Amino acid sequence: MNTRVFVSLDVDSADAAFRLVEPLGGEASAYKVGLQLLTAEGPDVVQRLVAMGKQVFLDLKLHEIPNSVAGAVAAAGQLGATMVTVHASAGSAVLRAAVEAARAYPSLQVLALTVITSLRDEDLPEIGLAPSVVVQVERLARLAVASGCQGVVASVQEAAVLASVLPPRTLIVAPGIQLGSTQANDQSRIATPALAARAGATHIVVGRAVTRAADPLQAFREVAQGFDAPRNNRKVRKGWLTA
Repeated sequence: MNTRVFVSLDVDSADAAFRLVEPLGGEASAYKVGLQLLTAEGPDVVQRLVAMGKQVFLDLKLHEIPNSVAGAVAAAGQLGATMVTVHASAGSAVLRAAVEAARAYPSLQVLALTVITSLRDEDLPEIGLAPSVVVQVERLARLAVASGCQGVVASVQEAAVLASVLPPRTLIVAPGIQLGSTQANDQSRIATPALAARAGATHIVVGRAVTRAADPLQAFREVAQGFDAPRNNRKVRKGWLTA
């Protein structure tokens, strides 16, 4: 079972989600549930995945006052989620509240979302930020770690920088993963599994490259093989969630 590759269930119904989970069988043991599926189906889909023995990355992208974020993180822990995301840009008080709420759930790790992968340097000034994604990502990642978060979410393009400046056991979760044959989409900062591994990502999130493939299981195997190859050569950083 691969616990370092999260398959993103970006669909609008539980039926559609489990039609994707079924063919992947025991080889894929970790899934990302985001706002689309959670809004459409509610928490039952998370509970079903957990009951099947799957790890669930609950991608809530929380950005609220500390009390509200703490309540949502606790709810994620009660569902059995493995990871939950909070926007680092919400500030240290929010991040600390999330970490504190997660303490009651030893298997739940708080990830701080740095800069979403649809944003590019030229997009940042319109939201009042200096036009450098990597500078913003590093600043927010340092804030997240200082606030007690176990990991961060950032694109592969910033993973190498983060791997060199963050503590060794910090999780670096990279979305926007595509196979070489996959066409570009609304994510601007994308990469292959092998590039993610070489950059220092500890986990990756893959969506359409697997879920829209003619053979999802074969596509998943290609992703997992590409991500694991450098690890077999001992070229990746330490600090995996699961060996």
